[in-house]
Amino acid sequence: MPGGTTEALKPGPRRGGTGPSGSADRGRSRLPTARGGKGRGPRPARARLKDVKRAFDRPLTSYYLILGAGLLLSVLGLVMVLSASQIFSRVTYGDFSAVFLKQSIAVAMGLPLMWIGARLPVRTYRVLAYPLLIAAIVLLCMVLVPGVGMTVNGNRNWINIGGAFQIQPSEFAKLGLVLWGADLLARKQRLLGQWRHLFIPLFPGALLVLGLIMLGGDMGTSMIITVVILALLWVAGAPGRLFVLALSSAAVLATLFILMKPHRAARFTGFLDPFADPQGSTLQAAHGIYALSTGGFFGSGIGTSYEKWGTLPEAHTDFIFAVIGEELGLVGTLSVLTLFAALGYAGIRVAGRTKDPFVRLAAGGATAWIMAQATINVGAVLGLLPIAGVPLPLVSYGGSALLPTMFAVGMLLSFARTEPGAAKQLAAQGPGAVRRAFARVLPRRER
Repeated sequence: MPGGTTEALKPGPRRGGTGPSGSADRGRSRLPTARGGKGRGPRPARARLKDVKRAFDRPLTSYYLILGAGLLLSVLGLVMVLSASQIFSRVTYGDFSAVFLKQSIAVAMGLPLMWIGARLPVRTYRVLAYPLLIAAIVLLCMVLVPGVGMTVNGNRNWINIGGAFQIQPSEFAKLGLVLWGADLLARKQRLLGQWRHLFIPLFPGALLVLGLIMLGGDMGTSMIITVVILALLWVAGAPGRLFVLALSSAAVLATLFILMKPHRAARFTGFLDPFADPQGSTLQAAHGIYALSTGGFFGSGIGTSYEKWGTLPEAHTDFIFAVIGEELGLVGTLSVLTLFAALGYAGIRVAGRTKDPFVRLAAGGATAWIMAQATINVGAVLGLLPIAGVPLPLVSYGGSALLPTMFAVGMLLSFARTEPGAAKQLAAQGPGAVRRAFARVLPRRER
């Protein structure tokens, strides 16, 4: 046939054929795409980041971050107290698990406190503000009574409540000041443009508490309370000149208090050179750094610390972060810092998203308290700050510090439930809500 006729009679590509527009091309169009699903490849990183961002924008993000970080830090604290205190417990009490059992009792008491705190409405916290502060002041006065108060490590800030159990009222004063200061500033919100309403009665009340604590010699707790007061004023919108005046006064007073006690001056000079006297005044600072430096990336393993055998003082209390670094390594220390960062972020998020001035002030004050205490503790272990003798929140041994902190975490959970849409979504999700929340930010499985 002629060429033109031949071309005309050639069969064209049919649907389902292998021609240019047949099923082969359609098959190529079904190659893995970015949308996921059956026969498709993994979703790109940008899409996953969008999923994470959407998850962080959900009403319950703050609630789950506070709950998860608080519980994980408490569990890690139990494990590390058991590991770090074994030798001390054996030497002091004749039982390797004595300190751990006391900490377990404190955690068993703290968990119901945290649950109660998470269920209390905001108005109840405002009602509790004045009674808590008054009770803390009464206990601080009892510390100074001869025969009632106890002196531990040079500081008179304990009350013996029977047997081997003591209570440290200054730890409860932090919670009382947060609630009282938040309620006070919330009530005077329209008058805070006048300096006298910022100062009175907030400053006299804070100075009373600080004076009672300093009479016992506890400068570390005084520093944290000062941070709490400054945080309340910052959240309330106090002018910058006030902070310049307050910080200058605090620096002068801190210098005087350091010079008044030789052991405080030794701690400050030890911060400048931790290895100046590693067998004497700088022993704790030097061996804290030794513990961190020997941990490596993954640590030597839980229970295998060398420093806890009496070389590092206060291994299960103020310097438990050093034992974490030695036994769990860089991975363990970064995990702890990440949990505190999550807790701090969630607390700030709660304070920033609420319309209630009391919730904003109380959440900001409680977050500043926990984060400042963690920063001072970790900074001292790393040699970046002077040793202040404050525990690592939720991790270090000590029921007096643990109980008010866990109640404060419960309070933050209660405030997180007041975020727009949070209570309704939490009630709608029902059982298994935590598991489903984490499942949303995980990569989708291939069908």
